[in-house]
Amino acid sequence: MSALQPSDPEWEAKVRESFARQGIMATLGAELTRVEPGLVEIAVDFREGLSQQHGFFHAGVTSTLMDSAGGYAAFSLFPAGSSILTVEFKINMLAPAQGARLFARGRVYKPGRTLTICDVEGLVFGDRGERVCAKMQQTLMRIDGRADMPAAG
Repeated sequence: MSALQPSDPEWEAKVRESFARQGIMATLGAELTRVEPGLVEIAVDFREGLSQQHGFFHAGVTSTLMDSAGGYAAFSLFPAGSSILTVEFKINMLAPAQGARLFARGRVYKPGRTLTICDVEGLVFGDRGERVCAKMQQTLMRIDGRADMPAAG
């Protein structure tokens, strides 16, 4: 696949500003760790409040990070004045998300005018190094004529 080119010259600032407005990312303590055209990584450090009953990262935390990583990967390619919504995703939990840090790596697989498909990996880093713990395929919808801000009222 050829290199993906953003259509908005302010694409990186647009992604970072949108991410900063996501309350759930702040609640989780997540951070953008990599932002490239069509590729975004988001990470969070392990803490008890993000765990499930066995002490692993909760699947809800994993899927939330993955949804946002894929969404921002797609959003990085969208034109100015557009917004994004997730249409659907399918996630497979492949291994326990056990580690000191959880990463979600979203990549645009197939960009489109209206729908974009992303491939997203969930990875944990711990004593055994990097391990893939989840895979997601995601469909995102571009909404033209509506900047990345909610409508009033």
